[in-house]
Amino acid sequence: MDPRYNLVQAWRINKDGAREFIEDPVTRESPLTIYFNDRELVTLLCTFEYVDELAVGFLYSEGFVRSKEDIREIKTDSGEGVVKVVGRNPAVIAEQTFLKRYITTGCGKGTSFYHLSDAVCRPVESGWRVESSRLFNLMVQAQRRSELFKTTGGVHSSALCTGDEIMFFREDIGRHNTVDKLIGRCFLDGIDTSDKILLTTGRISSEILVKAAKLGVPLIASRSAPTDLALKYAAELGVTVAAFVRNQRMNIYTHPERVVL
Repeated sequence: MDPRYNLVQAWRINKDGAREFIEDPVTRESPLTIYFNDRELVTLLCTFEYVDELAVGFLYSEGFVRSKEDIREIKTDSGEGVVKVVGRNPAVIAEQTFLKRYITTGCGKGTSFYHLSDAVCRPVESGWRVESSRLFNLMVQAQRRSELFKTTGGVHSSALCTGDEIMFFREDIGRHNTVDKLIGRCFLDGIDTSDKILLTTGRISSEILVKAAKLGVPLIASRSAPTDLALKYAAELGVTVAAFVRNQRMNIYTHPERVVL
């Protein structure tokens, strides 16, 4: 059986009122504690896979590391649910601002920036363009890849794409975690994201938008809705936001010149 879910017993009531006993696949929710330089930072609730990516993506998003050279070692203990990252030159801003966080609108325990100025983001400056038909096609591809969602209905997913194909696809109980996993992969592999697309199934909130901006992608697209603060940040940070991308329709809220017919 897939270790990402458990089979639990349940009673199903059908449309005709009939009741039947079933075994239902339910997504596993696991705690992951991240240590940085022997300091316990946070415990995230997650789908326990690609946890090294999740830890690195979280550290980068929160300002603890800024380049691959800042990381000396990554140790994962699956049995204990722990990832320990040893850094060379930890960013000072992380120590100053990390405790100024609040619980976000995301799933599980999360943190976010008080203000855009805390995010240390550079505006995305990219003349890259993509056809709307390719965005629709990529969203369909992503939906087909979501095997854990098809089985349990209990996860979000995100994907890093070129204009033609999906490069990396990640699922998790938390939409923030799916993005951090992609950030961690790009960070570790040194991937140029200036011509890439971030697809997500979840709501585009302000913290998700800031993560996309820090990743450096020029466009984030979702089947779901954005928030007004996310759109404010997107306008300031040069990120194109496409939402409600489904059924051959979409709304483009910011920097629409990047999506062409």
